[in-house]
Amino acid sequence: MARRQKGRDISGWLVVDKPAGPTSTAVVNKVRWALNARKAGHAGTLDPAATGVLAVALGEATKTVPFVTEALKAYTFTVRFGAATNTDDAEGEVTETSGSRPTDDEIKDALNAFVGDIMQVPPAFSAVKIDGERAYKMARDGEDVELAARPLWVEELLLIDRPDPDTAVLEMTCGKGGYVRAIARDLGQALGCLGHVQSLRRTWSGPFRAEEGITMDQIEALAQDPALDERLLPLELGLSDLPELRAPAESVARLRNGNPAPVIGTAEFGETCWASHEGSAVAVGTWQGGQLHPSRVFN
Repeated sequence: MARRQKGRDISGWLVVDKPAGPTSTAVVNKVRWALNARKAGHAGTLDPAATGVLAVALGEATKTVPFVTEALKAYTFTVRFGAATNTDDAEGEVTETSGSRPTDDEIKDALNAFVGDIMQVPPAFSAVKIDGERAYKMARDGEDVELAARPLWVEELLLIDRPDPDTAVLEMTCGKGGYVRAIARDLGQALGCLGHVQSLRRTWSGPFRAEEGITMDQIEALAQDPALDERLLPLELGLSDLPELRAPAESVARLRNGNPAPVIGTAEFGETCWASHEGSAVAVGTWQGGQLHPSRVFN
């Protein structure tokens, strides 16, 4: 028999304004400890050096993580021109330098190639798996890492500030799986001056905003305090991008048992939707002719 996990059955989202330094996993573990929660996860990894929105899901909210991961996200980041690094950020070793520096107009023109449906090669120091092994581990061991290009949707990529000739501040809105470090690397190559990420902040992720975030110091101070529970956001926020249908009382039990049941509302046939009853999530599934066919349920 599997050992039952310790902790409270507590559900919801806690938006953390992650500082530079800790890994995303370390942040999740701290939140789980502070809330004495049985189950926790996050919607989208941030590099240790990055700051900003890390949405931590607790309990039943972990079932909505895939839908937040699929949502658009926004980043503000600084690119430093004139040097490439092995990690594509300021944490790595400089591998090549250039004395060339682009003008503002050259940057703006080059950014056009990175908007829309693009193909992006992840950084060698990334969590992508190659034959079951993480790319960053292979890179740390000195192995040659060759990663295939992956599709990425970039909604918007703008130059918002130019503090000096060596740096540019950009703002990007993109879909799932985007590597900001790869954008900086590829932009530097396109401009012929090389480049890497100097700093990075995720300003929002799906329905979650940095201004809603709680700091790690606040989490530490409020650990095991009911006041921290009050910072939780409802798990239903993780379903914000899906159509909502209403489950009548007689359908609730069937849906929670994983069976198709009638719901009220309309959607495209086969579309992924969620059903609610009295404001609470009951199930996520596909809409088929007046019924929701559940793929995951909420208790």
